Amino acid sequence: MASQDDNKERGASLDAVLAELKRGKSVPCYLLCGDDEFSLNDALEKLAQALIPEAQDREFNLFVTDGEQEDVDRLCESLITPPLLAGRKVVVVRNTRLFQSKNVLMPLIRRIRERLEADPARAATDFLHFLQITGLQLNDLREGGWRKIDDETWRRIVPDDGGEARESWLPRAIELAASLGSVAVKERPEETDHLESILAGGMAEENCLILTAEAVDRRKKLFKTISSVGRILSFTKVKGEARQQQALQEMADEMLKRAGKRLSPGAWSALGQKTGFDLRESIGAIGKLITYAGEKTQIEAEDVEAVVGRTKEDTVFGLTGALSGRNLVLALNTLHELLDQGLHPQMIMTMIVREIRFLFQAKLLIASGRLGAFQPNMDYGRFQKAIHPAVKQLSGDGKEGIAIASQHPFVVYQALKNAGRFTRAELTGYLDLLVRTDLALKSTGQDPRLLLERILIAVCGY
Repeated sequence: MASQDDNKERGASLDAVLAELKRGKSVPCYLLCGDDEFSLNDALEKLAQALIPEAQDREFNLFVTDGEQEDVDRLCESLITPPLLAGRKVVVVRNTRLFQSKNVLMPLIRRIRERLEADPARAATDFLHFLQITGLQLNDLREGGWRKIDDETWRRIVPDDGGEARESWLPRAIELAASLGSVAVKERPEETDHLESILAGGMAEENCLILTAEAVDRRKKLFKTISSVGRILSFTKVKGEARQQQALQEMADEMLKRAGKRLSPGAWSALGQKTGFDLRESIGAIGKLITYAGEKTQIEAEDVEAVVGRTKEDTVFGLTGALSGRNLVLALNTLHELLDQGLHPQMIMTMIVREIRFLFQAKLLIASGRLGAFQPNMDYGRFQKAIHPAVKQLSGDGKEGIAIASQHPFVVYQALKNAGRFTRAELTGYLDLLVRTDLALKSTGQDPRLLLERILIAVCGY
């Protein structure tokens, strides 16, 4: 039979914790961890509301910071300082780095790879965390510097990873991180003894700490301390498409029932096409649909089309497709959609740079004669059989300037097909323009929207 401590370390349930708070029982610290971002954030919101029931009190007694800005000394000082107003004081640190170590590198790498295309901003942030843990410096890895790390050295830096597939994600991650203007990673002190002693008995009576993290090293002393004096809640993504849909269906049914609404089968199918049944995106969309439906009790497919529109991923592919197709109107409209969706201009710039580089590399590959019988009008199936094996060989020959060779076959196919729309001189000129625009984005006060529009006009408006 498991001990009480074992049960604590495995984690509590949110319902049990909320029931405790309803009975007036709280603990000094709550750790919410796991890769199910939506459920974790939902739990954080419910926990904060339970700890500080009145919204007005939360404005003055709830303090939230991000792991990027966390300072252990300042955190400790805040925890021993009583609240300014009567009631409970809650300090939240989102995405804390206090539990990171080389033991969380593999899940971190998986997240980086998953987010490279779908969420490049998050991928860049994750990669900066990777650098922080490993001690690698971004400047040393740029411009092909990562190739100097041999497999043996990589295995010492990243235990449990042979490194054979790093060329498929590492160059792109370096490019994204560099686009944020980050050139160095500050080392984070590992010492948390003071925080541990405060959690064990040095906090002001009405104070409470909530920490969130995607991955944690359970061997950390801080984790053991929290498992002893606090509560640990784990939120892991449901695996398997069928189970994901079932979990979403249950949560959606609860939301819709409370609102007196229901989704028609067509609406449910349309929602899945828009969101891929991603829990966070789907629940957010359902909230909008409930508001949009007004007095209607049934939400139809046309409501989904009207409210959800294109996903950010759809729009990203729309921009790169319009760019390589030299469709100016579509490119400008898609750019505006991405900006309106809140995507950072620097991330959009990174996508454009990547597309132009791929077109330039494709142009060089065609001119080199190393692709045999490639023809722009050949179908994708024939390309995969006759041409892609030759392209794939180029990804492992250690040469610079062929990053496209390690991309998905369809990405390579599209770049080779579209390269014929441009001359080599045009693409060279665009690369120069991109360098100047990137500098302007980072160092001047010029309107990012106008700078990006000028690039699209230059590339598409021939």
